Amino acid sequence: MVVGGTGSTANTIEFAISEILRNPDILRKLQQELATVVGKDNIVEESHIQELPYLYAVMKEVLRMHPAAPLLVPHCPSETCTVGGYIVPKGSCVFINVWAIHRDASTWKNPTEFLPERFLQKNWDYGGNDLNYFPFGSGRRICAGIDMAERMFMYSLASLIHSFDWKLPEGETLDLTEKFGISLKKKMPLVAIPTPRLSNSTLYE
Repeated sequence: MVVGGTGSTANTIEFAISEILRNPDILRKLQQELATVVGKDNIVEESHIQELPYLYAVMKEVLRMHPAAPLLVPHCPSETCTVGGYIVPKGSCVFINVWAIHRDASTWKNPTEFLPERFLQKNWDYGGNDLNYFPFGSGRRICAGIDMAERMFMYSLASLIHSFDWKLPEGETLDLTEKFGISLKKKMPLVAIPTPRLSNSTLYE
């Protein structure tokens, strides 16, 4: 779980910061929420995480647009079955394209736009119960590390956004092209410049 969750969580945080840099209004909303809950004379603690609904919505939207495992974990039916009118032979290797499902225009309004507010308007559950949104899979094969991934993502991104202002290097353009594989990565790694924003420099020690 640690090996499988570390890289995928880091990739998801990289996508999150990239999307936030592309949407300065989202960065301001996050920093305002963090300033209210945490304060600029304090660092993020795990106890703050449950009080950050907008950050939680950002995480859900990142997982919608850039799911860590775009084809989920391969499935293999123990018996021949019919799914959606198609016969799936016993022993087949089945991949579920959750990346495409999460961008289906018949389910999602403006599916290619990064809009965390959609998760404030409707409480989409990523526990695998809604097959329009299941970044961690569903059923008995659902990801065993959901709770760990959620805490790692929320705490890490909250700390990065609260403690620093972020900008791209001079002349650098933001490239969100994805590199598909077992896990989803940015084709071009993100390069961003942090500037301390907390009131007391000793908080960085």
